[in-house]
Amino acid sequence: MITTDFVPGSPCWLDLGAPDVRAAASFYGAVLGWEFESMGEGEDTEGGTFRKDGKIVAGLGRLTEEGARSAWMIYYRVVDADATAEAVQRAGGTVRVAPTDLDDWGRMAQFSDPLGGQFAVWQPGREKGVELVDLPGSLSWTELYTSDAAAAKEFYGGVLGWRFSDMELPGGGGTYSLITPAGLPEDRMQGGVMQLREGDLALADGRPYWHPVFAVADCDAAVAAVTGNGGSVQMGPKDAEGVGRLAVCLDPSNADFVLLTPSGP
Repeated sequence: MITTDFVPGSPCWLDLGAPDVRAAASFYGAVLGWEFESMGEGEDTEGGTFRKDGKIVAGLGRLTEEGARSAWMIYYRVVDADATAEAVQRAGGTVRVAPTDLDDWGRMAQFSDPLGGQFAVWQPGREKGVELVDLPGSLSWTELYTSDAAAAKEFYGGVLGWRFSDMELPGGGGTYSLITPAGLPEDRMQGGVMQLREGDLALADGRPYWHPVFAVADCDAAVAAVTGNGGSVQMGPKDAEGVGRLAVCLDPSNADFVLLTPSGP
């Protein structure tokens, strides 16, 4: 369960790097009911924020990194971004964007884990993070696909203080590792780690990658909106016992995300 108290190690922000900001805004508006608030005028805007029911749910910016794929970047709350950068390097990761102040909003940094999975951290100032989570049209889970789950757990456990509990997937589907922030009970699980073969990570050229899971009221209807607006579906919709009905999707620029209608109480 993701909440907005944003304890250390919890997801607190996410943004999408897209080659066409206006097209991405239109797509996610159709799929998730988001409203886009631009930071600039006209078609050449560099980005802005998404809102759901008036509350900020994500950010959107123009993809500028040469050779980078369009993807969602998930930010985790930390007490000290500089200390986290040092921990990343000690653990074999890479600092992609050094800790940087964004006016008085906060301090951010972006990293890669030792196998190349990209993530970011946020040391809050005036801005704490997104304003709506765990409700339809907002972030409800984060997930890492990796070719080495044991190495990922060692890295992220050391850097972000996460603890993990493993569960066997039905039908021999492998082991799924559930993520809980340090010091919190298991009802505050916020994400998972799934081991796949390197060949199944083609979306990121064999490297691990994180993606967001968005809650929706009706998974099938949301999937229809995905395909009806130029996106595609990698898997589903399908029912996952004890989880809900879900689908793994790509937007028109191949940024990946999951749609989930959670199971009832």
